[in-house]
Amino acid sequence: MRILISCGAVFDACFRANLRANMDESLQHTANQFDQVITHCRELFTKKTRDYGTAWRILRTPSLTDQIFIKAQRIRTLEEKGQSKVGEGIDDEFVGIINYAVMALIQMQLPESTSNELSAEEATARYDEQVAITKSLMLNKNHDYGEAWRDMRVSSFTDLILMKLLRIKQIEDNKGKTIVSEGIDSGYRDILNYAVFALIQLGHANSVRA
Repeated sequence: MRILISCGAVFDACFRANLRANMDESLQHTANQFDQVITHCRELFTKKTRDYGTAWRILRTPSLTDQIFIKAQRIRTLEEKGQSKVGEGIDDEFVGIINYAVMALIQMQLPESTSNELSAEEATARYDEQVAITKSLMLNKNHDYGEAWRDMRVSSFTDLILMKLLRIKQIEDNKGKTIVSEGIDSGYRDILNYAVFALIQLGHANSVRA
């Protein structure tokens, strides 16, 4: 009996160790794919900053919310109609959602007295800071939910983004006050992560595990 118990305990320990190792591998794979998507979005943000400066700083956060809403609504329309007549497709709109969400998070962190014109170096550094915080949140949630998002349709991410935006708009209309809900910044971070997941599902990251 003791031998059986001992063997069972060893098996259980090995099973748990393998499970943790597989979870760690999955999380690292997701982290790598997240980085690949963000690298593309960051490059576009950096190039536009060189071309236009930080003109987006003139936008208040409700305006950025509306910009994201327009892009998410267009994605939903394209998903339903199945074609685009103005060039840019769904992928480009998800990239735009990511960058506008980062802009909104930067705006929320900067004092009103800050100059609208940021240097390219500062803008990029603040971009990296907000992405790092959002990635950490994603990995923590991914650990708890076991990468359930990988079984979701891209259209579901579109709907979730729109739902988050409607919640943010309601909070903004309430002057930022909430009773039990998370704040606006949490909504932007969820939107950013949903858009990254959508782009991964659309094939914008290496699907082979490192």
